[in-house]
Amino acid sequence: MNREDLEHIIRASGEVTDQYEFIIVGSQSILGSISNPQDVFKMSAEADIYPYKAPELADKIDGAIGEASPFHETYGYYAQGVGPETAVLPSSWFSRVHRVQNSNTNDRVGYCLDVLDLFMSKAAAGRHKDREFCMALLQHHHVTLPKALSMVAQMPVDEDAQRRLRATIRRWANALREAGHQIAED
Repeated sequence: MNREDLEHIIRASGEVTDQYEFIIVGSQSILGSISNPQDVFKMSAEADIYPYKAPELADKIDGAIGEASPFHETYGYYAQGVGPETAVLPSSWFSRVHRVQNSNTNDRVGYCLDVLDLFMSKAAAGRHKDREFCMALLQHHHVTLPKALSMVAQMPVDEDAQRRLRATIRRWANALREAGHQIAED
């Protein structure tokens, strides 16, 4: 998926739900802050999205332009209607979103997570694909180790989970270093 594909999904989501503002979480929210990221970040064919003011309408998005829909079959990408509970995010994440709005979105607004908030959400989810995505963010210097570690305190999880999250992030950085990659340290 590329930035234009995401803009199309925002526009189509607006048409399906008659809503104006949308939250994009998940890997393709990277397209809000980095309009042309490295290929490793554009491999997904889905954008996780929900209407900001009416998240209960996410099912309409899923049904109309979701996986295996005519939209998906026609364009090769699709929307996954999700809810606010889908992503565990640091406090004040909304103050850092990147706004995607232009004629290709039909002036609808897509709020995409900041890259650091995206990293934290993926790190908290902890699935194998999230690990790979987070390590790529570190490897390509879109996220620095110190900023990631400092953001852990803003995650809405208990102290034990925060400790495990810090250890996981350090482990990923060490694995990248051992593989010969430099990690941004500022």
